[in-house]
Amino acid sequence: MPRNWLHVTAGMVALLLVAALIVHSEEAFEAALAGMKIFWEIVFPSLLPFFVLSEIMLALGVVHFLGVIFEPLMRPLFNVPGAGAFVMSMGLAAGYPMDAVITAKFRKRGLCNQAEGERLLAFTNTADPLFMFGAVAVGMFRLPELGAVLALAHYLGAFCVGLTFRFYRRSAPSSPALGMNHVAGGPLGATANPGRHRNLLARAARALIRARREDGRPFGRILSDAVNESVKTLLMICGFIMLFSVVIRVLQALGVVTAIAIPVRTLLSVLHLDPSLSDGLLRGLFEIDLGAMATSTAPAPLTQRAIVASAIIAWSGLSVHAQVASVMAGSDVRMAPFVAARLLHACYSALFTALLLGPLGMLTSRLVTPVLAAVTGATGGNPWPGLVSLRLGAAILCGVSGITALILAALLAAILLTRVRITGFRL
Repeated sequence: MPRNWLHVTAGMVALLLVAALIVHSEEAFEAALAGMKIFWEIVFPSLLPFFVLSEIMLALGVVHFLGVIFEPLMRPLFNVPGAGAFVMSMGLAAGYPMDAVITAKFRKRGLCNQAEGERLLAFTNTADPLFMFGAVAVGMFRLPELGAVLALAHYLGAFCVGLTFRFYRRSAPSSPALGMNHVAGGPLGATANPGRHRNLLARAARALIRARREDGRPFGRILSDAVNESVKTLLMICGFIMLFSVVIRVLQALGVVTAIAIPVRTLLSVLHLDPSLSDGLLRGLFEIDLGAMATSTAPAPLTQRAIVASAIIAWSGLSVHAQVASVMAGSDVRMAPFVAARLLHACYSALFTALLLGPLGMLTSRLVTPVLAAVTGATGGNPWPGLVSLRLGAAILCGVSGITALILAALLAAILLTRVRITGFRL
């Protein structure tokens, strides 16, 4: 019965949206054009090369090579296969929803299991640097120096999400490591005799050669398929951008956004944030670009605008969530952990932004001095009013950074050494 009511409610909402589109057809048309412009001028040219290259690298076995190399690093840190390093790097370079596209391909090819796919989606869904430095810092805030703060907070938050989600479904079995344990139907590039190739580079090269032979397509066919698949995926993304642009404009015309803003303003007041940020927060709930733009122009202190914008970028908007859901529709990877990870990432990013613009300002003076100067001028000499004390904030972030640096240094040093055991692997 509850499910039947859900179906009825969804149908009624869809019917109301169609009626609203008819009534507000002019606003809907303008919103659709705006969404198409964003896609054609920004999304398509920035993502197409990465989509094509990721397809080619999968077909040529490069991903399998990297999977063997980074297995001793990714397993202890994030509890995902070594090939997850490729997802993370492509997500960092290309932004949303590059990570979802590659994770779906990994799941299809058996390079990760369900739990590992959900962990990968949790921390690899990141904005690209060009968006944070160019679109947000320069284009929206008119403060280029803010880009470094937003990017650092964003990537620290993603790293912390990965460390947190390594414990998600901890009892679930791990997928076989590339080049270590091959069984029938296992992932491409795994080998049946790990003792025969104990050297890390030899195992990686063997995994690459095996994956290339398993694929078997000539390079011309690989390139053609890569372009076709990439364009189809991007056209789907275009549809979601236009759809959510129209939905947001219609909800604004109907006054729904204004009604929802009332409890959001109350929540912001409780958090000692300016209530004028509610409009940007609500827009960011649906679409990242619209939310960041509205936040940048809100009549609020610069520090608070940066904190909310950082949370919006980490949340990424329901538009991106829908894109990820559509990409993952053919797999068994669930969306609930992904949404929970986006909420956690928003909290982490907002916290790190607040710390970087406040108590850590003196510790990272070269990075944030220009930003702090603008903040101080906008808030009358108090850059970070009433959020976290100087000592507590510095201790939190320095502790996290110190532990993270020690873990990374230890693991990287171990990888460079030969014949050292790490988490059961012999290099």
